[in-house]
Amino acid sequence: MASFVDRVVLHVSGGTGGHGCVSVHREKFKPLGGPDGGNGGDGGDVILRVDHQTTTLLDYHHAPHRHATNGGPGMGDWRGGKSGETLILPVPDGTVVKSKDGTVLADLVGEGAEYVAAAGGLGGLGNASLSSQKRRAPGFALLGIEGDARDIVLELKSIADIALVGFPSAGKSSLIAAMSAARPKIADYPFTTLIPNLGVVQSGDVRFTIADVPGLIEGASEGKGLGHHFLRHVERCAALVHVLDCGTLESDRDPLADLAIIEAELEKYSVDMSYAGADGEVVPLNHRPRLVALNKVDLPDGKDMAEFVRPELESRGYRVFEISATSHEGLRQLGFAMAEIVQAARAALAAAPPKVQPPILRPRAVNESGFKIRREEKNLEPLFRVLGDKPVRWVKQTDFTNEEAIGYLADRLAKLGVENELFKQGATPGDTVVIGEDDGVVFDWEPTMMAGAELLAAPRGTDVRFADIGDRPTRGQKRDEQVERREAKAAARAELEAERKAGIWTESVSGRRVAKPVKESGLGAEDDQ
Repeated sequence: MASFVDRVVLHVSGGTGGHGCVSVHREKFKPLGGPDGGNGGDGGDVILRVDHQTTTLLDYHHAPHRHATNGGPGMGDWRGGKSGETLILPVPDGTVVKSKDGTVLADLVGEGAEYVAAAGGLGGLGNASLSSQKRRAPGFALLGIEGDARDIVLELKSIADIALVGFPSAGKSSLIAAMSAARPKIADYPFTTLIPNLGVVQSGDVRFTIADVPGLIEGASEGKGLGHHFLRHVERCAALVHVLDCGTLESDRDPLADLAIIEAELEKYSVDMSYAGADGEVVPLNHRPRLVALNKVDLPDGKDMAEFVRPELESRGYRVFEISATSHEGLRQLGFAMAEIVQAARAALAAAPPKVQPPILRPRAVNESGFKIRREEKNLEPLFRVLGDKPVRWVKQTDFTNEEAIGYLADRLAKLGVENELFKQGATPGDTVVIGEDDGVVFDWEPTMMAGAELLAAPRGTDVRFADIGDRPTRGQKRDEQVERREAKAAARAELEAERKAGIWTESVSGRRVAKPVKESGLGAEDDQ
């Protein structure tokens, strides 16, 4: 079973906010107590925090799903729900937090450094908080919102001042054991070291840490062996020490060839931008100060090989040390050389002014609406998608089983200006409107605006109220029509008066009473019915 894990995929989710409460105050002799429903509690956050006692990500390898507690629901008598507890996840010093696509979210260096990996959801408002002069007794409350849920990648990059690089079985683990109190596993076969080893070295007044990269071979930058997987642990180092095996038994290897291969792999390796110096720049590994340690000089062949290659290495500008991790020969001089480089790097870091990122203030624009509407097409029918933090959050807070809550949502959207924007984009009653992305709420739009504003969806000049504006009669035409109506009425009265005089009518026209016409003798009784 693995005992050291330096990269895990963690699934984190904040707690869900508690729902608001719908309640009416009840007390003797007070029949109209008013709403007293409390607010729901906020969900808990998931926070990553550096802990010096944590040295591996093994716990998250076995349990990668972490969820904070939910907020409690609101209660009557104005009692709010309990907020969810914050979930603190301890991580080692030097942990880099990334998204699934590789974007660096945080670089946690130093005891107590924190990063909010997943924020908890907001609690819903109770009906007491929703009451107003116009809405004195709301019969609904807002729902709690789910917390953030996402996948993050945790990568551990050891905090070391000096990095030991070299071929397998070059003696890196033996060197750490000889110079510090660390006791890594040491054996006489390749790839003995499967995890990065750290050791603390004291040279004079300077104390520093050293680390090794296990299994660095040719092709490591392309993923061969173990080196590419662990090269991230030396990205924070101030200097490199090439540990060259002068007593190798392989005939096709020599210290100069090993050095050339390792240098080529370091040059191909791209340092992550998650760690930078005080000036904000990242120095490649092959451009940092380097020392060369010719190991295993306690062997006769190793001593001869070291004396043979040393002039060539010094001519290239390297500081060369002949050492033996077994007999401790030359370790004191190598330790002081390491301390000198570390002390110079720390002094330069302290002298350089810290690069402080100035805060970016982005005031809200005057004409910013807080949402946007994107017109789409689905099944050859228009579709309008409303996007924005407020509309999406309001939809999540709405209880769609309560008609009053739906009306409150409609009022909020109208006040925000969603309906006006839909009119501007040509939406008509019955069109499909979606609030949110793919999993948003879908409904058929019915305008709630008054005074015939729903007729204004067409462009100016094509409104149905102005469709017949060219056929309206003039004043002269209206006068002629009035004269014709008067003449027609006079002719009708004259005709009725003539009928009265002829005996058909018994009274004048103004009496409105008529006489029954005289029956013809030839009519039967059936014709009277």
